[in-house]
Amino acid sequence: MNVIASYLQKYPLVVLDGAFGTELARRGFDTNDELWSAKALFEQPGLVKAVHYDYYAAGADISTSASYQATVEGFEKKGFSREQAKGLIVRSVQLVQQARDEFWQTQAPAGRPRPLAAASVGPYGAYLADGSEYRGDYRASRAELADFHAERLDLLAGADPDILAIETIPLLEEALAVLDDLKRHPEAGAWVSFSCADDMHTCGGDDVADCARLLDKNPQVAAIGVNCTAPQYVAGLVERIHAHTEKPVVVYPNTGETYDAVTKTWHGSEVPYHGYVRQWYQAGARLIGGCCRTTPDDIRGIAELRQQLLK
Repeated sequence: MNVIASYLQKYPLVVLDGAFGTELARRGFDTNDELWSAKALFEQPGLVKAVHYDYYAAGADISTSASYQATVEGFEKKGFSREQAKGLIVRSVQLVQQARDEFWQTQAPAGRPRPLAAASVGPYGAYLADGSEYRGDYRASRAELADFHAERLDLLAGADPDILAIETIPLLEEALAVLDDLKRHPEAGAWVSFSCADDMHTCGGDDVADCARLLDKNPQVAAIGVNCTAPQYVAGLVERIHAHTEKPVVVYPNTGETYDAVTKTWHGSEVPYHGYVRQWYQAGARLIGGCCRTTPDDIRGIAELRQQLLK
C-alpha cells in the first residue's frame, strides 16, 4: 500500500503545503530568476528549510521540495559543475526531510501522523521559464520529454522521498513521459497533477477525464489531480477526475491571478480561497493544499477543516 492510501485509511483528508516561491519572496528572497525558488538551494538553504518547517507547523502532512525549477542544465547555466548541480537537486529533498524530522522531534502534535517529504518534479515549461507550463505548447515528443526528465527524476527518486509530486503538467503526453521514466524506480510512487485552463481541460487541451482514465491504470500513481489552477475551476475538475479513477484526487490551486512569464509576476485579483476548500472536499478531493500565492495561513485553514471532519 502506498503512503497516500495509508494516510487516507485513518484520516479523511491529507493536507499539502502551499506556495514555496511566494513564501520565499514574502521573506525577502528575490525569486526573479530563471531558477525561481531553486536559486535558494545554493543562496539560502537555511531559508528553504525554514519555509518547509513552517508549512509543517501550519498543519501540512506533506511538504514538497524546492526542486520544481531545479535541473542540471539550469544550474550549469549558473556556473555549477555537473556534479555540483546534481548535488543541489539531491539537497532539495534533503532539506525538506530535515525540516520534517526537526518539526517532528520538537513539536510532534498529538493525533497527527508523522508528516511526509515529497520531491517536486516540475514540467519542462518550468525549465524553459517562459510560462509554457500554462500553455502546453512545447512541440516536443513523448520521447524527448522523457529524455529531459530522466536524469532529474533519477536524482530525486534516489534521494528517497516519501512520494514524488509530478506537478503543474500541462499535457497528458508529458505526464506519460515522466511515468515512462519512473518505471526505472518500481518502488517509487507519485501523484500527478495537471495545470488546467478551465473546468474540463488541461492547459494543453487534454480532457482531464482522459487523463484520469489513463493514469488510473498505472500502479505507481498514488493520486491524480490539478494544481496551479484557478480555484473556481477546481470543483468541476475534481468531479470529472473522480468519475474516471479509483485513485484519490489531489488539488492545490493558486489564488486565481494570472502569471506574466516575462516579468515573473502575478496580476489580477485574488478569489476567496478559503471559501472553496470544503467545496473541493465535497466534490471528492482528498489531498488539498495550495499553489502560487497561497501562504501558511491558507494551509492552516485546510488543517482546521481536517480537524472538523475528524470530530
